[in-house]
Amino acid sequence: MERVYRALEATAGAIFTAQAVDLRDRGLANIPASGGGVVVVNHTSYTDFIPVGLVLRRAGRRARFLVKSELTEHAVMRYLVKRTRSVPVDRSVGADAYRAAVDALRSGELIAVYPEATLSRSFELKEFKSGAVRMAAESGAPVIPVIVWGAQRQWSKGTRRRLGRHRLPIHVEIGSPVTFAADTDPHDGSARLRTIMEEMLHRVQADYPDAPAGADWVPARLGGAAPTSEEALVIEDSEARAKAVRRAAKRDQKGNRG
Repeated sequence: MERVYRALEATAGAIFTAQAVDLRDRGLANIPASGGGVVVVNHTSYTDFIPVGLVLRRAGRRARFLVKSELTEHAVMRYLVKRTRSVPVDRSVGADAYRAAVDALRSGELIAVYPEATLSRSFELKEFKSGAVRMAAESGAPVIPVIVWGAQRQWSKGTRRRLGRHRLPIHVEIGSPVTFAADTDPHDGSARLRTIMEEMLHRVQADYPDAPAGADWVPARLGGAAPTSEEALVIEDSEARAKAVRRAAKRDQKGNRG
């Protein structure tokens, strides 16, 4: 894990340097120097794992990310997932991934989780899944809430890609660790965590420079062109139905060839 992870960190750092990304962190001391923790991150960009990883490196830590099992269908990604000891999650059968994550937390590792499960088109927080809170409650590890803001300007759904040298600011705020008792109701705990992270998100947005009205990466609430949460949900439902049709057609083709 260490060698591959170091190589990925060096590559990510070089990419951000080439892009002249202004990566700023706040609350770095909230990342524990040792021991397990569930690093819970909002999801607005295809690249938001990079600033999370680089900020964790500043604190001397690394995290194992929970990732979609579909990534392992590609040879290169399968190699990277294995070598970084990331945890593939099959959404239809998630018990094995959950158990692996809890075991890793108990052994003192950081596990990074996107509780929204999918990228937010509105750039607001979607509803949270309960897995992160359940992991924390069962393992006894704290939840470390993290907000990434600005990465959606690089590459996201519904936005223009800006992967060149654009000197974009990306801000990462790490909140105070949150503990959940073993008997915590997962849904109540997730609602509490979402409230904490929504307050963090609004604070980071208020401190972030350059958010012009009408920009594709700015939430509608702040005058941007991004869809509202309700509009985004309609788009996501349509995409999910189309994806289901494609998967069914793919299964039928395999069945016919068999």
